[in-house]
Amino acid sequence: MANELFKLINDGNPEKIRQILIDDPKLANEGIPCDDKMFGKKGHPLHRLCDAVFVKKITDEQAIEIAKVLLEFGSDIDGYKLRGDNNTPLIAASSLHAERLGIFYIGQGADIFYADKNDGATALHWAAYCGMNKLVGALINNGAKINQPDKSFNSTPMGWAIHVLISKDKGNLRNQLECIKILIKAGADPNLLNSESMQYLKSMAKDDKELEQLIK
Repeated sequence: MANELFKLINDGNPEKIRQILIDDPKLANEGIPCDDKMFGKKGHPLHRLCDAVFVKKITDEQAIEIAKVLLEFGSDIDGYKLRGDNNTPLIAASSLHAERLGIFYIGQGADIFYADKNDGATALHWAAYCGMNKLVGALINNGAKINQPDKSFNSTPMGWAIHVLISKDKGNLRNQLECIKILIKAGADPNLLNSESMQYLKSMAKDDKELEQLIK
């Protein structure tokens, strides 16, 4: 049945998903591998929706409709958080460019404070890294910790956004500059940046009056 649910998620078919959940509600929380051959680590269905958005099998809007059905049948908005999975559905949405889905998860009560036990990254770190300014705004509006450093790089969410601009990571280049401005307006402290990130921030401010005013 996990194979069938995987296919229906990738087909973007909420009504057929509803039918199989009527017959077997526990599938709403049953792990699904990341490919149709059913190999690899199993992920929570709400996480797999993010994967499907990332590879453009479905849109954010289709994913939200499927998520509504899964939640109706008891799907845990925080996935396997209590069972050792470091990537909650919200962190998955934040790192896999599923912006609208991530905002929907926040509205459903997702844990915005949860940090990966290995690297300490939160949903806000990943949303800033991926340049998803609307999701960054939603996380901040719900109280996300804007100056919290991760464990691997001792870097705040603003530092993660700047890193993408420095590295010119084409796979993630989006609205990082807007994310940086949103974070600073919300109280993110530029003094917590490392020297390279601070230098880059100041260089950007030379050509951006708004940013220049924000970091004065």
